[in-house]
Amino acid sequence: MKNKILASCLFVALTFSSCSDFLDVKPTNSADASTQTITTVADATVIIRGLMSKMASGSYYGRNFPLYADTKGGDYTITSQGRGYDYLYVFNHSETANNYSSIWSQGYNCIAHINDLLVQIEKLKAAGSIENFDPIIGQAITARALIYFDLVRLYGKPFNMDKNSFGVPITLTPITSDAKLTRSSVNEVYMQILKDLKDAEPLITKPTNVSTLANTNGFLNYFGNKAIQARVYLYMEDFDNALAAAEEVIAFNQYKLYTNDTWASSWSKQFGSESVFELAIYPNEGDLGNSSLGAYTRRRGHPNNTIAAGYFTSSTPFLARLNEDTQDVRKGIMTTDEVSTTANPRHGAIYKYSGSVGLDGDGKGNSTAVNIKVIRLSEVYLTAAEAALRKTSPDLTKAVNYLNQIRKRSPNLAVATNATINLDMIASERSKELIGEGHRFFDMMRWNKSITYDDALASVSTIHRTATIDRTFFKTILPIPLAEINANREIFSQQNPGYRN
Repeated sequence: MKNKILASCLFVALTFSSCSDFLDVKPTNSADASTQTITTVADATVIIRGLMSKMASGSYYGRNFPLYADTKGGDYTITSQGRGYDYLYVFNHSETANNYSSIWSQGYNCIAHINDLLVQIEKLKAAGSIENFDPIIGQAITARALIYFDLVRLYGKPFNMDKNSFGVPITLTPITSDAKLTRSSVNEVYMQILKDLKDAEPLITKPTNVSTLANTNGFLNYFGNKAIQARVYLYMEDFDNALAAAEEVIAFNQYKLYTNDTWASSWSKQFGSESVFELAIYPNEGDLGNSSLGAYTRRRGHPNNTIAAGYFTSSTPFLARLNEDTQDVRKGIMTTDEVSTTANPRHGAIYKYSGSVGLDGDGKGNSTAVNIKVIRLSEVYLTAAEAALRKTSPDLTKAVNYLNQIRKRSPNLAVATNATINLDMIASERSKELIGEGHRFFDMMRWNKSITYDDALASVSTIHRTATIDRTFFKTILPIPLAEINANREIFSQQNPGYRN
């Protein structure tokens, strides 16, 4: 039996030459098939648009990936058990049940599309095509790097914990029916990620002004590549390179931090000044309605909200952190949650991906087709602050400057100084700034911090984890899905520890 990765790769290879009307689809449609191989950059651009659509699907960035990191990171809790994805919160996943296998499948499906596209382009170049495919190649391998980075964080141990342990399988070309895919080490996956990013760097589009930047909306550009480099280097604790990559993004003056009076309203707009990489969600393409990312953190019974969601809310420790300053502008995308009462209002419901507390969406006419902000300039500033602080020869002046640009969103908190700045201060700002955007759990794991869950709010009963966990707990990484294990006997012996009875 072919393994699931192989099945995805073969499906892509076959559909590139088997289905009709591919080149006639609208630019935002998914690119699954073609009547012919690509011949022009315009053809290849349609493929890239389709790739972005797949990355924005509910199985990946459209919901499942950011939801995973926030649900497990300690800044979310649940108000009752038995709803939707609460199994993530209680770590009720195994080889056979609740294993979140759609992320594995969708990630490798996207990689298969990328690999097939690259082969098609190489054939055209070998045949003498004079089309300039370099920006397409740059985008494709940058996307592949990001996908592998996401997969290795889900299925492999943190780089600074055990880089020689199993990561995920690496496939860089369409594979044959007799391929035997096994897991590469965490280190090997990271090395491939960096290679893809560096190979893409001179090829990918580099905006120079506001007009050329606008042309890259919804796509990966040079600065998106650099921001991903900064992330990857930060996780590897290569702080000098993390800082250098982050500063290059910061130095591009067309990206600008939101001011305090525009931060909350920025969520009701598409492609704002902080969006380094933003994936588009359209009402008739990718909109998950009452299963959307934003719906899961709304309050059930919110005025004008016909979606009975409210699966998750902010944890008590997170709210204590946010309420250190009653004027923190980031409270503007939050309102009372399900457990709130008149006597004890609790502003734990999060409306980032509903556009606003007023359910305004981001300009598309509904409140669930809201673009996913994969990389924001705020994160890049926080990366620069952490890297400057933690590098071998700390640059406290830079660390303080970059942190204070974000910390001023809590106007009543004392500014950081060279004498007061520390990692906990940066961690607190990352928590407040990036909640709902898919970072917290991965941050806690790379920092080797324990997570204590706010189980008391819903009297959560769990047999799958203790109230406090750290990264030695085997369920902090996902199991390789049983369907993959059964289909690919080469990977059978490489299941993550603890999942095999």
